[in-house]
Amino acid sequence: MLPGFAANNSPVCYAFWLCTSSMFIPYTGKHSCNTLFQEDLSMNQLDSIKQFTTVVADSGDIESIRHYHPEDATTNPSLLLKAAGLASYSGLIDDAIAWAKKQGGGREAQVTHACDKLAVNFGAEILKSIPGRVSTEVDARLSFNREKSIEKARHLVALYQEMGIDKSRILIKLASTWEGIRAAEVLEKEGIHCNLTLLFSFAQARACAEAGVYLISPFVGRIYDWYQARKPLEPYVVEEDPGVKSVRNIYDYFKQHKYNTIVMGASFRRTEQILALVGCDRLTIAPPLLKELQASDTPVVRKLIPASQILPRPVPLSEAEFRWEHNQDPMAVEKLAEGIRLFAVDQRKLEDLLAAKLSL
Repeated sequence: MLPGFAANNSPVCYAFWLCTSSMFIPYTGKHSCNTLFQEDLSMNQLDSIKQFTTVVADSGDIESIRHYHPEDATTNPSLLLKAAGLASYSGLIDDAIAWAKKQGGGREAQVTHACDKLAVNFGAEILKSIPGRVSTEVDARLSFNREKSIEKARHLVALYQEMGIDKSRILIKLASTWEGIRAAEVLEKEGIHCNLTLLFSFAQARACAEAGVYLISPFVGRIYDWYQARKPLEPYVVEEDPGVKSVRNIYDYFKQHKYNTIVMGASFRRTEQILALVGCDRLTIAPPLLKELQASDTPVVRKLIPASQILPRPVPLSEAEFRWEHNQDPMAVEKLAEGIRLFAVDQRKLEDLLAAKLSL
């Protein structure tokens, strides 16, 4: 039972208590009290979240994207590999194969062409079902090569433009390595917006903001996985979830220092993590969790609110400082390396699939 209420523990009373008690939500932003809570208590959780946060579909499955009406969508090699195995997308694959053959060159070059074209084909198809942007990922094997990452990003944008799609509807995904961040810095100056992914440390987040990156994707679930494997959080308390705490810290820091970089929480394992980050700029959510949220009508409370007190920005991190600070976080070092390897494995599997089709 909540303090200040006897038997009346209705959602409306609960919302009022949360809004006026600094014990639970220390409101320091410029918004009115009413912006903390959903306007219609009959709404499902997914629609309620959309009042405070831009919802992004974390999927290459176009049918799922159409069903949940997200603003944006994200893809990666793992999602594309999964979608490529579905018969309903054979037309996109056939088109990529035909296009690659027309480009000529040896078999390796044709496989690369087919992979790039397939990623863009999926992105273009997804854009037919969303009003915002789609994220398309640069080959993870280029994560430590600034120049090659820039070259690949420009090529992907050019492929979209050949299909009549403006670069304003595209985000280029790059791993949050020092080289990836520096590549994004160059691309942003060319008007090519970037989504820095595989982000696990505060040093990565800070370096991205200082480079003027458009958007970052801190990985809530993978951070949670690492700590859970070593020191299980039992019983589960979302406020103590290290992945949730990481995103909150990044969000607060960005707002306090007026960085324009968008924070998009990613890689969720459970709906509690999502609900604990309502108010974050964006949240990218996989279809199974979107389904859970859509099926629930439990009231939603905004958790993240921009700070009203603005602090001066520190001197940007040097490369040596970045590498040292990132290296101080063993979880981040391990998960970044693992993430790059796993995306590279799925990229090779996708290449093998397309190579087999090129041989037909």
